[in-house]
This record gives sequence, C-alpha cells and structure tokens, in this order.
Amino acid sequence: MPRRTASPTDSDMLRVGIVVYDGVTLLDVSGPAEVFDRAGGYRVELLSPDGGEVTASNGLRLAGTRAMDEPFALDVLVVAGYEHLSHHELPAALLEAVARFVPLAGRVASVCTGAFVLAALGLLDGRRATTHWRQADELAQLHPRVRVEADVLHIADGPVWTSAGITAGVDLALSMVEADLGADRAREVARELVVFLHRSGGQAQFSTSLRTPVTTHTPLRAVMEQVQADPAAPLDVEQMAAAASLSSRQLTRLFRQELDTTPARWLEQVRLDHAKQLLLEGRSVTESARLSGFGSDETLRRVFLRLLHTTPSEYREHFRTAGTGT
Repeated sequence: MPRRTASPTDSDMLRVGIVVYDGVTLLDVSGPAEVFDRAGGYRVELLSPDGGEVTASNGLRLAGTRAMDEPFALDVLVVAGYEHLSHHELPAALLEAVARFVPLAGRVASVCTGAFVLAALGLLDGRRATTHWRQADELAQLHPRVRVEADVLHIADGPVWTSAGITAGVDLALSMVEADLGADRAREVARELVVFLHRSGGQAQFSTSLRTPVTTHTPLRAVMEQVQADPAAPLDVEQMAAAASLSSRQLTRLFRQELDTTPARWLEQVRLDHAKQLLLEGRSVTESARLSGFGSDETLRRVFLRLLHTTPSEYREHFRTAGTGT
C-alpha cells in the first residue's frame, strides 16, 4: 500500500472500520483508534452488526456505531476482542457482518481475541497469527490450520494482521502507520502517546511464573520458587523431587494434578522464558544458554526450534528495538 502524506485531503484519507459489539474490550477499540487519529491520514468509524449503541465490557457505552448491513470499501477492517469471546460460540450476526466486509477491505486485522472471528471465517488458515497469550493454545486447538505464534505482539501475514492482548492493539496500529505514512510519522505518534514504536519483546514478558496456576501444595510451591529464583541451577527432576521431600513419581503426579504438566516440561519452560529474557537484554546466545540452565548453544537452539519454531539469534533479531517513544 503506498504511503500517504501526514496531512492528506479528505479523499486521500485511509478509511478504517473498527468492529465493536456488546462486551467488547474498550482498550482494544480506543488504543488503535487513538493511534490512527493522532497519525492523521485516517478516518476511523465504529461498526457493529446492528448499529446504534454498544456497551463495552467495563460498562461504558459507545454511541452511534454504524450498522454493517450494507458493506462498503475500507482500507483497514479491525475486529476488536472480548475477554470471553473465545470461550463461547461466536455470534452468527457478528461473523456474517465481518464476512460481508472482508472482500471490500484492503487489510483485515484483529486485536486480542478478535482473532477467533478471523479464524472462524477461514481468514487465518495457513497463515501465521497471534492472540492474547492466555487464549493462544485454545486458538491453535480450535483451528489447527492456523500457525499460532503465542510469543509475539503482532503479526502481518499478507493482508491479514493479528495482535496479542489489549495494549498490543496499539503496537499493531503503530506498525500500520509505519507502513502507510513512514517510520518518522509512526515514531512521532509513539512519542506523543509515550509508548515504544517497537517493543523489545513479545509476550515473553508474561513468564511461566505468571502463567502457571498457583499451587496450594507447600512443598511443591517451595521447589517451584527455588527453580524460578535460579533457573540455571543444576537441577533435574530427581533433584527437584528431593528438594520437595518427594519421590520423582510423587512429584510428577503432583505436577499433573496441580499444574496439568510434568516437572520436566515446566522446568524447560522456565529456563526457556529466562533465556528469552536474557537475549532481549542483549546477552549472547552462549551466555543466555549458560545462564538459563541449558548449558550449550546447541541445546538452547534445539529447544527454540522445537517450541518457538525459530533460533535464538533469529528471535533476538526479530524483537530487537527499532525505535522508542523517548
């Protein structure tokens, strides 16, 4: 798509439609809308299946949305998310409304769980996509033809863009501004909003320690805290069991009952999260492997390929900060 000037005439403005509905997460809507408004060059309109007033999940009301009964051309169609959208059968009216607009949209995008709408319409089949880290596994299970990447903030795969949870919609919109109006304009908007133009990392900041359910089993919690405090410590499953005064079999049973995983998988994920963070902090692959407990570059590389489908070096390059709002 060609770049536009920062102060276009009305006829040159890119037309953006953001799809909303009752229960929509307000920040999924207001974040991208604010970016596009600050950038200039965009005309933003709120769309809903029936038009009129829509109530967001926090109780605030969005008035005057435009009904989606008669589709019209858009440069960008954005489907906002809803906290429980992935857990319920998607409203037929919402799917039908979005489907009508897709053929007339230059780009189609989703924020957070809005990805489930795109996936249900088949728009993500064979494409890389992301959503909120909490729903990423569910998206992959429900739509096996989608190449779900849970550890990125946003992805553009052809004309279809998806973003992670809530504030990642701002990152997605800034990337669109960069593509349309250039990096300088996007950087100005990021500076005005006091955010990063490119955040140095994906959803890796939400580590295993935050994703793992809290266990009520005191010995198990103690050994988990021990591992998280020092992922590089030379611990294996047997040593973890001994630290919890349990047998390996008992420890495995507790992990399955309390956390729905195994000690080995959990330990590997903690170390992987730590390695990712080290890479984002500028450490070398060798240092990251050693300080995260993997030991060698090759071991770290194998784990990255198996779990993230990329290499440590590629991961670091992909998430390297290209600019900030400072």
